[in-house]
Amino acid sequence: MIADPVVGVLAVQGDVREHLHALAACGVAARGIRRPAELDLVDALVLPGGESTTMDKLTRAFELREPLLKRLAEGMPAYGACAGMILLADRIEDAAAGQLTLGGIDITVRRNAFGRQVASFEEDLRFAGIEGPPVRAVFIRAPWVEQAGEGVEILAQVEAGPAEGRIVAVRQGNLLATSFHPEITGDHRVHRLFVDLVRRAEP
Repeated sequence: MIADPVVGVLAVQGDVREHLHALAACGVAARGIRRPAELDLVDALVLPGGESTTMDKLTRAFELREPLLKRLAEGMPAYGACAGMILLADRIEDAAAGQLTLGGIDITVRRNAFGRQVASFEEDLRFAGIEGPPVRAVFIRAPWVEQAGEGVEILAQVEAGPAEGRIVAVRQGNLLATSFHPEITGDHRVHRLFVDLVRRAEP
C-alpha cells in the first residue's frame, strides 16, 4: 500500500496542467516530469493526451525512454489518456514511420481512429468500476482499441453510432488507459480510480 503517493505527469507535451489539477483535486501530490531524476521521485505516472509521435520523439530527446521502460517493467502504475493510451499499447495500427511505444498493455490501438480534429465528439459511457452517472467522454483525434489480449480488462466501450462497440478504456495490472480526455470535463472519477489503483499498489 502507498498511503500518500506522489503522481507524476509526463510533461514533454500535451494536457499536462489539466491532469495536474485533476490529480490535486483527488488529494494527491502531483508534479510534472521532464527529466529522469524527476521520474525517480514519483510513485506513479500519467501519460497525457497530446500527439503520440511528438511525445515519443521528446521522451527520447529528454533521455526519458529507457528510465520509463525500466519503471514500467518494475510495476510502476501508469495511466494513459488518448495519446497516453497509444504510448502504453504494445502495438499500433497506422503508426508513423519509426514510432515506438512504451508498451505494457496487451492491446493493439489504431491512431486517430475516430477521425481528424473536426470529427471530435462527446459521449456518455458506462465505465466499469465507476459508480454514479455515466462518464462524459471527450474524444479528440482519439485512438480506439482494435484488439485486447486475454489479460486485459475492458472498462468502457462506445455505445452508439458508427463506432458502437469500440473499446475505449482498458486496464491491465497497474496500467490504465482511456481513448478520451477526462481531465477536461471536471469529472475526476477516472483520476480517482487511478489514484485508488496507485494506493493499492506495492511500493
